[in-house]
Amino acid sequence: MDRSSHNALQGCVASLRSSMHLLDSSINILDTGVSDYPRLAKVLQTTRHFELVSEHDLVTAQTSLLSELQPEVEGLLSRVETHLNKLERREQSLIAKAELQEGRLSRTSAGGARSRNSSATRGSIGRGTSTAGEASLTALEEVKLQQLKQKKERLSYAVSRLELQAGQRERQLRKSMAAQ
Repeated sequence: MDRSSHNALQGCVASLRSSMHLLDSSINILDTGVSDYPRLAKVLQTTRHFELVSEHDLVTAQTSLLSELQPEVEGLLSRVETHLNKLERREQSLIAKAELQEGRLSRTSAGGARSRNSSATRGSIGRGTSTAGEASLTALEEVKLQQLKQKKERLSYAVSRLELQAGQRERQLRKSMAAQ
């Protein structure tokens, strides 16, 4: 082999070695650049935490819900109104009964006072003392008067309780109407 071909081959070998060295260096650089990819892929992986809904779907769901709930709410409101009317009528009836009882009590107490005055007048005019029958009659009247007073107190308590319940239900109704 001659020297010129040997020099040419040496030049090719040197060039090949240089290319291999450059290729090895490139592989090392690429390896260091790519070695972090699995971690980056995991870090950058997107996770859907929230489901996005289109505005059209949202409006459709709202109208569907409204169409389902509105008849129920109207039914409940009519029931509440009916119940409130019943409570109002009951309250008026209890007030009327209480007034009637008051009238009876005032007539009974006025009648009792008249009978006491008349028996006292008869006792002072006729005999000096009253009979046992008259004393038992006033005691009976006093027992009835006490019973009527107790009944009046119970009725006034019932009326005040019903007024409080009606006020509470009205407030609840207003709250539910305001929430809509």
